[in-house]
Amino acid sequence: MMRYLKLTNFELSRFFKIYVVLIGITLGMQLLGVVLTANHYVGEINEMVASGNSIDEAIRNWGMFAFDAVTRTFWFGAPIALCMVTLLIYTLFIWYRDWFGKNTFIYRLLMLPTARINVFFAKASAIFLMVLGLISLQLIFLVLEMAIMKSIVPSSLRVDLTLSQVIYSFDSWRVLYPVSIIEFIINYGIGFMAVIVLFTGVLFERSFRWKGILLGLLFAGISLLVFVSPLLVQTFLVNNFFYPIEMFMFMVISGLVVTGGAIWMSNYLLNKKIRV
Repeated sequence: MMRYLKLTNFELSRFFKIYVVLIGITLGMQLLGVVLTANHYVGEINEMVASGNSIDEAIRNWGMFAFDAVTRTFWFGAPIALCMVTLLIYTLFIWYRDWFGKNTFIYRLLMLPTARINVFFAKASAIFLMVLGLISLQLIFLVLEMAIMKSIVPSSLRVDLTLSQVIYSFDSWRVLYPVSIIEFIINYGIGFMAVIVLFTGVLFERSFRWKGILLGLLFAGISLLVFVSPLLVQTFLVNNFFYPIEMFMFMVISGLVVTGGAIWMSNYLLNKKIRV
C-alpha cells in the first residue's frame, strides 16, 4: 500500500506545474469574463439612463442580469474545455512519457520492488484525483466569481441565482456534479472504467507495437459491447422485460466485469508481455 501511495504522489507531482497553470488559466479567464460581462451590462444600462430613458425602460430592454450570462461566454467555457482536453491528452501522455522521455524512465518504474500493477493503479488514481480536484476547485471559483459579480452589478439590476441553479444551467454539468451519491458512483465509475480500458489499450500497443494497436482497439470494442450488453438485451431480445432497478444492477455488474477484465489483462501484459 505504501508503494502505491508513493507512486501516486509521484505521478501527481510530475504533473503539478502544468496542473497549477491550468488552475491559474481557469481562474484568471473566468474572473476576466465576470468583470467584462458585468461591466458591459452595467455600462449599457447607464448609457440608456444617460440618454433619457428610465431605469425600468433600460431593464426592459436589457433584462435583469444573472450569473448565467457569464457562464455562456467564451471566457468561462474555454478554460474548462482546455482542462478537459489537457487531461484527456495526459491520460495517454502519462504512459508514453515514460517510454519516450529522457533515460526511458519506464525501466526504473518497472524495476521497482513492488508489484507492477501498482504503477498502473497509481497512474489511474492520479488522473482520477486530478479530475476531482479541478471539479472541486471550480465550485470554489464559482462562489468567488458570483461574489465579484454582485459587487459590480447593483441588486436592483440582477437576479441572484443559487450555486445549484448556476451549475445546472448546463445540462452537461449534471454529469460532473451529480445530485445523489448513486449518480456520482455511476458517472465517475464509468469515467474510471474508461480510463482503465484506455490504459489497457496503451499496454497492448506497448507490448505488441503495431499489432497491439489493433488488439487495443479490439479490446476496447469488446469492453464497450460487454458494458452495454444489458441495454442490448433489454432492447432487442426481451422487449423491456426488466425493471429499471434490475437494469441498473445489470449495468453495474457489466461495468465491474469490464473493469475487472481490464485490470486483469493489464496485470498480465505488465508482467508477461510488456516491452521496454
